[in-house]
Amino acid sequence: MKRVAMIFRAMCLVAVACLSANLAHGQAIGLNSSTLLGSDQEAQAMTSQTEEGDMAETTPRADWDSGTYGPVDPRAQAMVDPNSLPPFGENLFSGGFRGMMADGLNPDYLIKPGDQITIRVWGGVEIDRVLAVDAQGNIFLPSIGPLQVQGISNAQLNARVRGAIQSVYPENVSVYTNLQGVQPVGVFVTGYVMNPGRYSGTPNDSVLYFLDQAGGIDQALGSYRQVVIKRGNRVVNVVDLYNFLINGDIARPQFRDGDTIVVEERGPAISVVGDVQKNYRYELIGDALTGQDVINLARLKSGVSHVLLRGSRPSGPISRYLPLAEFRSAEVRRGDEVLFSADLRDETIVVQVEGSYYGPSRYALPRDARLGEFLNAISVPQSMTSYQDISIRRISVAEQQAQSLKDSLRRLETTYLGYPARTAKEGEIQVRQAELIERFVRKASQVKPTGRLVVAREGNVADIRLQDGDIVTIPENTDSVLLSGEVIIPQAMVYTPGMSAMDYIQQAGGFTPRADEDQVLVVHRNGAVVQSGQTRMRAGDEIIVLPAAPTSNIELASSITQILFQIAVATRVALDL
Repeated sequence: MKRVAMIFRAMCLVAVACLSANLAHGQAIGLNSSTLLGSDQEAQAMTSQTEEGDMAETTPRADWDSGTYGPVDPRAQAMVDPNSLPPFGENLFSGGFRGMMADGLNPDYLIKPGDQITIRVWGGVEIDRVLAVDAQGNIFLPSIGPLQVQGISNAQLNARVRGAIQSVYPENVSVYTNLQGVQPVGVFVTGYVMNPGRYSGTPNDSVLYFLDQAGGIDQALGSYRQVVIKRGNRVVNVVDLYNFLINGDIARPQFRDGDTIVVEERGPAISVVGDVQKNYRYELIGDALTGQDVINLARLKSGVSHVLLRGSRPSGPISRYLPLAEFRSAEVRRGDEVLFSADLRDETIVVQVEGSYYGPSRYALPRDARLGEFLNAISVPQSMTSYQDISIRRISVAEQQAQSLKDSLRRLETTYLGYPARTAKEGEIQVRQAELIERFVRKASQVKPTGRLVVAREGNVADIRLQDGDIVTIPENTDSVLLSGEVIIPQAMVYTPGMSAMDYIQQAGGFTPRADEDQVLVVHRNGAVVQSGQTRMRAGDEIIVLPAAPTSNIELASSITQILFQIAVATRVALDL
């Protein structure tokens, strides 16, 4: 067994090497044992040497060519063109709608001239006739006279006739009516249908009946969601066939002779593929919809757990691999590809990479995968990449930061609110103090920690175990320094070796009147946040000047300053007071 395991690991190593070699325009990061720190060492407290016995195993365990691990969905790296897929509803007109002419028995049918009505009356008077609705919309009842029936529904017809007869013969009279036949209509069907023309039917026939007679909708060009019914120059209804396909609902307009059905040109679409009943092109109403809308449209197979969303945005192409629950609130736009997958392997995690790299952005990895083996499979433009400053954004760290901030704010309120004032002046001071604290707590509660985990320092990278949802940041080399917070002119400046943080601040116009000049932080590209006096400036650094607490209470000001520092570390933002 040991020999088999060694052979398997060797094969995996070869697979990773092949993946990197195939990316001819870049090179793998190539971290070695002298670069990696042991997994038992804390990522936040790195040293330049690995203690004996803590050396992490660097042999990759992921067979990137197996289809189980490696780039997410390696078989679908090229986006699916929506135009290459059949439309949702492609088989709609194979159901024989043209052989289902209506008989006029719909209770909502509105009586019109030319219709035939059977009337039978017995008891005090006898009538048994089939009466035609004349051009004025009347039927003529013997011994009673004309009765207006045009425009009333079939369901109302019997009551209307009975009321007219019983107004003359109130005693011992029974009435029965039946709509014997309806006038046929000719309806024009045009637009993006297979066989435009004029087709006969009844006023009560569905729009599907007439579309089917015209050969159905042109699958390449026609819209299933914009079927317009016109009467003269007026639009009387717009039919969305998706309502029928999904819910069985369809508009039932009563057609008149000469009406026109126009199938509009197909609107923007998305492609839905993967673990669905069939890959389809779904037409949009508008340019975007939510992930929940897509789920409602698509027929998912059981066990679907993740969604790969790919497309283009004004800022560039996107590729997001999301849990199904998170996808529900995601925005899906025209031209996007949505790939559903049943990724339920307990031993699999999904890790994302961002920054300066080549290749896919999301990888499926073994649950025990480590940062070192993952980075050795990523190809980067080495002359442009600061791989010594790698960091990780981790969900669990963000949650811990958020909870720690919440606890700090709660302690702040507990410490400084609720003390009784001994004098009126103390009361005024406490009121102002309470307003300050409440305003500060309200703003601070809205910040969202990034969950940045420092894993690189002084050229060494901690070979920590990766977690599901980790985002590995590989920063690109830069020659700039960013200034933010309480400086006169927040800006990006060219990095100059030897300049201190104070030098950059002076070049940016100096501190604002609200600045705390003792709280100047430097954020390195590896995510570490330190006081400016405790580090030297490097290219790519960000200088953050924190605001001074607006209170003369020394203890309160100290507490607020500590929380401001905590927020700056968690978010890389100087909270505006």
